[in-house]
Amino acid sequence: MNWYEGRLAAYDIETTGTDTENDRIVTAAVCVVGGGEPTESRTWLVDPGVEIPQEATSVHGITTEKARSEGQDAAVAVAEITRFLASKVAEDIPIVAFNARFDLTILDREARRHGMEPLLELVGGSDGLLVIDPYVLEKKINKFRKGGRTLSILCEDYGIPLTDAHAAGADALAAARLAWKLGKIDADLGAYDLPMLHEDQIAWADEQGRDLQQYFDSKGRSETVQRVWPVVPYAA
Repeated sequence: MNWYEGRLAAYDIETTGTDTENDRIVTAAVCVVGGGEPTESRTWLVDPGVEIPQEATSVHGITTEKARSEGQDAAVAVAEITRFLASKVAEDIPIVAFNARFDLTILDREARRHGMEPLLELVGGSDGLLVIDPYVLEKKINKFRKGGRTLSILCEDYGIPLTDAHAAGADALAAARLAWKLGKIDADLGAYDLPMLHEDQIAWADEQGRDLQQYFDSKGRSETVQRVWPVVPYAA
């Protein structure tokens, strides 16, 4: 059986912002799908312990008031999310996350912020992770595509329904469906075994980041592109 036909643990978060070192999780979802088995879904509404900026609320719809009145304690939620993902990796079920570097680095920093073992440690280090990132995969097999590469754009291009974008559960399921579609339409990609696919994505993400950095440099732009995938190393 090809990897895309097996069980996939689709993971997505919505946050207080885009700074992986300092922003916090507001909602999260893990949807375990595929493999001919029933879907197993878990969702979290989290009180991040800080104000949710209006810019973030306008994206995902969660206000500070809602998070404080209805959300779970952040430390408890982060522990649950981390352990649930680790349990799936222990079953050789890969984590599917669109732009995994963001979602997994935020989760890593949240765990460290609350004094608990991050996912990397729970799975025995970087060699123990299994991650599939449709963003990296699509950029590998369709390097010169025109237009953006947001989840919404790619879902539209590949005929994948996404009716509630920026809701963590909807985005997680869409990422799993996109991964399935990419594996199915590209025979070389679909034939990978999971550990090798994870390792090659590390190299592909590095190459993609290098190409983008060269483009920025050629345009005189000052941005620095992060090339490490899927978790940016923590600087204590």
